[in-house]
Order: sequence, then C-alpha cells, then structure tokens
Amino acid sequence: MPEVLAVGLVVAICTVLMAGYPVALTLGGVSLAFALFGNAFGVFQLSLLLALPPRVFGVVTNDVLLAIPLFVFMGVMLERSRVAEDLLETLGRLFSTLTGGLAIAVLIVGVLLAAAKGIVGATTVTMGLIVLPTMIRHGYDPRLAAGTVAATATLAQIFPPATVLVLLGDQMSNAYQAAQLAQGIFSPQSVTVSDLFAGAIVPAFGLVLLYLIFLIAVATIWPASSPAIPPDPGAPRGFALARRLAVVMVAPLALILAVLGSILGGIATPSESASIGAVGALLLAAFRSEAKVSWQREVLAPVLHRTAQISCMIFLILIGATLFSLVFRGFGGDDMVNHALTNLPGGTSGAVLTVMVAIFLLGFVMDAFEIIFVVVPIVAPVLLKMPGVDPVWLGVMMAMNLQTSYMHPPLGPTLFYLRGVAPPQITTMHIYVGIIPFVLIQLAALVLLWYLPGVATWLPHKLYGG
Repeated sequence: MPEVLAVGLVVAICTVLMAGYPVALTLGGVSLAFALFGNAFGVFQLSLLLALPPRVFGVVTNDVLLAIPLFVFMGVMLERSRVAEDLLETLGRLFSTLTGGLAIAVLIVGVLLAAAKGIVGATTVTMGLIVLPTMIRHGYDPRLAAGTVAATATLAQIFPPATVLVLLGDQMSNAYQAAQLAQGIFSPQSVTVSDLFAGAIVPAFGLVLLYLIFLIAVATIWPASSPAIPPDPGAPRGFALARRLAVVMVAPLALILAVLGSILGGIATPSESASIGAVGALLLAAFRSEAKVSWQREVLAPVLHRTAQISCMIFLILIGATLFSLVFRGFGGDDMVNHALTNLPGGTSGAVLTVMVAIFLLGFVMDAFEIIFVVVPIVAPVLLKMPGVDPVWLGVMMAMNLQTSYMHPPLGPTLFYLRGVAPPQITTMHIYVGIIPFVLIQLAALVLLWYLPGVATWLPHKLYGG
C-alpha cells in the first residue's frame, strides 16, 4: 500500500502539472492530500511533516541559494541595459559578409549572453526580438534562423553562472553527503557549486563547437539557407569596426571574468561573486542610461520587480518540493527507487542510463526546476553510492540533459518564449523543425560526455585537486 501511494503521488503530480496548474502549489497541495489520505489508512505518520518548518527555514537561509536572486538581478539588469543589441549589431557587421556569418555571430553573442545572464527566458526574448527579423530579412531559411536562435539562447542553461547550475549544485551537494553517510562515511567529502561551474565550462564550449561545425556545414552544403549579407557602405570598417567591437565587448567580458574568475579562482563564494555581478550590471546599466531619474523609474524598478517575481517562484517551488520529498520518503519511495535502480541490468551504467532517459522524457512535461527539486533528490543519492560515479560528472550530465529539455519539442520552454516574440513569417512548425538538429547535437554531446567523463572532471580536479 505505501509503495502504491508513492507511485501514485508522482503520477498525480505529473498529471496535474500537465493540466497547467501552478508548479509550487501542485507540489505542495498534491503531496499534502496524499499525506492526509495515507494517514487515514494508517500508512503515513503526519508527525513527519513536523520536519517541514526547519527545512523551509534552511532553504531561505541557505548561503548558496542566496546567489539565485543576485544572479537573476544581474541577468535582468543586463537585459535592460541593451548590451545584447550592441553586441549583435557589431558582430553581425563583422561576420555578415561570410556565408552563414550572421548565424555564427548569433552563436557568439549567445555564448556571451549565456555567461553574463544565466537566464534562458531573458536571452531568448532578447535575441528573438533583435535577430530573427534581421535573419529573415536577409534571406535566411526560417527553420535555420529559428533553430539557431532557440539553441544558442538555451546555452544559458549550461554556461556558468546558470541558475540551473546553482540549484543543481546545491542538490548534488546534499545528495553526495547523504550517499556517503549511507555508506558509513561520517567525514564526507563535499561537492560545491564552484565544482559544478568548473565542470560545466569545457562541456559547454564543446557544445558550442558542435553547433559551430553544424552551422558551417549547413552554410557550405546549402548556401542559400544562410546567405552572405552585402556590406553596408555607411557601416564602419577596418580599424573603426575593431574599435567599436572592443568598446561593446569590454564591459560584458569584464563582468563575466569578474564573476567566473572570482568563483573558479577561489577568491569568492558563488553568493559573493553573484553580488559582484549584480553590482557590475547595475553600474553598467546606470552608465548607459541617459537620465538618472528615468533610469530609476523605467529600469531599476521594473528590474527589481522582475527579480522578485523569478526568485519567489524558484523558492516557492523549492518549498513545495521539500514537502513532496517528505511525503514521498514517508511512503518509502526512496527505498523503492534505491531497490529499483540497484537491481537494474547493467549495474551502474544501466542505472545512470535509466535516470538520464527518465529526465529526458520528464522534460516533455516538467520544467528543469521541477526536475531538479523533485527527481534529483530521489535518484542522485542512489547513483552516487554506486562505484565509479563522480558527482561532478553526474551533475554536468544532468545539467546538459536538463538543457535539452528546454529546447526539445513540443513543450520546451525556449520554443514558447521564441514563439511569443517571433515575426509573423516564423511559424510554430518552423521552430519545431529548426530545433531538431540542435537537439540531436545535444544528445550527441551527452553521449560524448558519457564516454569521456574527464571532459567534465578535468578542470575541477585541476583547480581544486581531489
């Protein structure tokens, strides 16, 4: 009976989420209903819920999670400061005379925005509004244009300081400690958000390289799909263009280096580096503003409002997921998952592959945050007890898998963001068809990371030892 209710709890939550109900309220409400139902039949002790208040207090006072609102503020402020427009305009002029050059410029800007913003929605909307009309106007295939913008915007899920990496790092840290304690190791090693940031950098650039190879191949084989743009006689050239490029890239690059360099160099914690990023983005936006009064009213106030919205949404989901975790464990669900994964054919490889496939499929119906808060705490401790599973490698594999969930049809959030800002010439089918090659590239990158785990673990070991 308890195991049936544990399975029923997961199925009920997925069903209600597919019906469109709010995530946080669904997690908390359905879990509480199952707890009361289980208590009525004598298979659940309501006293377990007494652990909820201290866990909620631990969530809102978590030093690592303090980085979330700061990184969100940084991303939203950079969106308002119009850095992306300058980058796209300048790099577009630099590469546009090449076949496929505008798509390559979009990819480079996507990398810079991913490392500076860390928020997929903001990056997608910004690039969709600026780039898509330009690509269509210059004769790019609508499918290639839509797929390129959607895929590059989604890089914000895997490039540090991605919000997903911060949350996943916190969950992996808890799971790794739980796995070691279950093995009788009472002085457990730790895995930090900094480890995950370092582990994600090389795979992220590897993914960008695969995207670049694809765009060059398309431009070579089907040049009509991504034509070169005739040079603008009035546009700056030579030294003037190089000077313009240096001006527009100095500020975002300095901000990226300050944030990531302080983390990877061990100078600052993620929360401290997030504060550096927030202050840097604030100064950059203020410097670019023409009038201080209008900046305060038209930029700062909306940014603070949007930051509060996103941060509250994330923390409310986390609190709802905490209640779900308590109820699921109360029904013995964690033991059931442990038994199921450890008895799969193929041993460790079979268990990890099953979890990766499950996360990919759940991406059709659940958001990345939901998967991190609901699925990872259940399966990660089990996987990390198995021989040969490195926590950083597993975390990066999950992060890249979650990134894929943001872009694969039919329910990838990036596709909906792009659909909302795309010009009339771009149809939903253009977006769905255009993203498919990039999803396949993403899956190929996961396979490469599976067979070459050192791609994820080399830099953390180099920086922090172990």
